[in-house]
Amino acid sequence: MRPWRRPIRTWALIGVLIGTFVLAGAGAFVARAANPIKIGFGMALTGGLSANGKPALLAVQIWKDDINKKGGLLGRPVELVYYDDQTNPATVPGIYTKLLDVDKVDLVISGYGTNLIAPLMPIAMERKLTVMGMFGLANNEKYQYANYFQIQPAGPDPQISTAIGFFELAARQTPKPQTVAMVGADAEYPQNALVGARELVKKFGFKTVYDKTYPPSTVDYTPIVRAIKATNPDIVFVASYPPDSVGMLRAALEVGLQPKIFGGGMVGLMFTSVMTSMGPMLNGIVNYDFWAPEPSFLAMPGIKEFLKEYQARADKAGVDPLGYYLPPYSYALMQILGQAIEATKGLDQQKIADHIRANEFSTVVGKVKFGKNGEWAKGRTLMVQYQKIQGTGIDQFRGPGKKIVLYPDDLRSGAIIYPYAAAKN
Repeated sequence: MRPWRRPIRTWALIGVLIGTFVLAGAGAFVARAANPIKIGFGMALTGGLSANGKPALLAVQIWKDDINKKGGLLGRPVELVYYDDQTNPATVPGIYTKLLDVDKVDLVISGYGTNLIAPLMPIAMERKLTVMGMFGLANNEKYQYANYFQIQPAGPDPQISTAIGFFELAARQTPKPQTVAMVGADAEYPQNALVGARELVKKFGFKTVYDKTYPPSTVDYTPIVRAIKATNPDIVFVASYPPDSVGMLRAALEVGLQPKIFGGGMVGLMFTSVMTSMGPMLNGIVNYDFWAPEPSFLAMPGIKEFLKEYQARADKAGVDPLGYYLPPYSYALMQILGQAIEATKGLDQQKIADHIRANEFSTVVGKVKFGKNGEWAKGRTLMVQYQKIQGTGIDQFRGPGKKIVLYPDDLRSGAIIYPYAAAKN
């Protein structure tokens, strides 16, 4: 073999090797670029708030699937990393510490509910996280943390948001009711709701005849309701979680409590499982809500498509079959986070927070703009009244006519039946 041929072969081999390394390097770069964006959270999959936590999870999963079908975010797939917080605030610090330090998630959202968001706030502030909150009432009033945003449409004064429509409607009635009984669980959300209710009682000139809380472990509500009935109030405002909402209503019917207007801040009455189990017992109750299958809500862009997908998957997932309360907002929360990631072209916590703070977002629950304390710049907490419910069939709750929007006026779909007793007939 001639000596000059050997270098040619050698250079050819080197060229092949270099090409291989370049291609391998490019492949590694592509693989790195395609690493998933991890979004972490805890969620109430067991315990008292699981009836809402599981539907919220399904909505987030639907968003993840939808966004991945479109190519993900920043050209990368989205992966969800989540754990069951068991509706126990004590689990929250450990869950988010693991998500951040072990799972190395890129971003976090909160779990569902005021009590489960509260223990996340110190962690978020310490680590300078951007946090999207899922239905927490006034969680940021104490902290004033700039990078917290809350999807519940409470508005700039969250403590009065649950009760404002209830007391405003009461004040409009003729003759105007005079006396108020207030009751709620001794826990984060009811405490905040009652603070707001007390302010509104003064604003509208009502007289308080009963104002007490009960332990979250309460199972027998009859003594509480009997004590309320003894004060003969015109208005009964209740701030409660799902198990006690049902217990309070059943006890009220048992002892014959019939104020002129009844309800206000009862979490759980809007769950499909509760509506179909309570049936006509709900008639006349005026209660807060965030979404109703009334014309103005069904016209919002993307909502029908979301609900179609949600309801198709709900039965298999064993969750609320209609998904009218929290799921649209859980999906909207993820839409906002996704839009902010794309707009800022990265995962920088501060840039994402600055963008969310400065911009309006288009979502399945309409336009969302954040203002004071990360709350909606303009509140949209509804007051609805259950009317003309017959039996316990689910189909009657699918469309308009059973959960009438009374407040705010620009979304109103019907008139209040007053007093409460008239709606029971």
